Amino acid sequence: MKTKTIIAAIACIALVTTSCSSSRKAVAPAQPQVQTINLALVENPQADKYANLEYGIRLNVQDGRSDKRLIQVYDAAATSKPIVNVNPGIGSFVPESMRRYMRTMGFNMDADVATDYLMQITIKEFHTDWLSGIGWNGTVIMDVKIFDHNRAIVYPTTEVAGRASIYGSAQSISYAQQAINKAYAAALADIDWDRVAYFLHRANSPKQEGNKKVSGEGNTALEHLIVHWEIDSRPHGADVQWRVVSSTNEVKNQNWKYLGTTPYEGTKALDIEGLTYNNSGNVRIQISVSKAGYGKQTRDYDLRSVIDEKEVSGFIQLYKED
Repeated sequence: MKTKTIIAAIACIALVTTSCSSSRKAVAPAQPQVQTINLALVENPQADKYANLEYGIRLNVQDGRSDKRLIQVYDAAATSKPIVNVNPGIGSFVPESMRRYMRTMGFNMDADVATDYLMQITIKEFHTDWLSGIGWNGTVIMDVKIFDHNRAIVYPTTEVAGRASIYGSAQSISYAQQAINKAYAAALADIDWDRVAYFLHRANSPKQEGNKKVSGEGNTALEHLIVHWEIDSRPHGADVQWRVVSSTNEVKNQNWKYLGTTPYEGTKALDIEGLTYNNSGNVRIQISVSKAGYGKQTRDYDLRSVIDEKEVSGFIQLYKED
């Protein structure tokens, strides 16, 4: 009888132990809560700064991030990294907010597909991290490149960056949100918008757009510069021709073109492809005056002087051939 009682007690203890163990295994660990970071344009640029530009611009945004996690570094001790959603998605937020930002500044967005310039944005980094001793640190890095309406690069790839630090609790996603939004605003402000507008605007003087090349599209001050031509000779009735002679690879030499007979007077625009104000010192205009029975005469004009004086003029004495 005593033996049976001992066996029953042991069985009861085993049952209780097994039950407790099973109960402990049945309790699942708590899942981390999914939190949302709301992306927003938190700073506005100066309104209408670039209104009335001659050309419009289009925007194309590509996501070139190698790491698409919004939180990449999180070194808070004994705390698991938060799980976050982004609202709206980065791929839709950046182009939409950037277009709004540019419209505020006065850029004419999507005006004419035939003449619009193209602004290419590549997102390289877009994340907010918690660093011990610093707090939440937002980082946004993008590449900017601009093409003209012939899809030639006029603004080579340039990196812009924005960073912002908000010291706050590692568990507070609101601080993480502030950091990334401020970093994005700083990245937009880092873009050289004056330079972007430069390509969409025609200055009053060629000197004001020293490196802007003539492309035949009529968007440079050089192409709208009217030069007065006045060539005379003795005797009258000589044929006048002109050509471009260049010592720079940016401007090609040109064949002779007929102007008229002396005394010749007229006006012409300088639509010399590849010409800029800065390279015009390496380009000459050559005038040829010829008449039957007389020796041919030529005269060279430095193109920089022609641009500054807005004039090509000269009197040429012809001499009879022997």
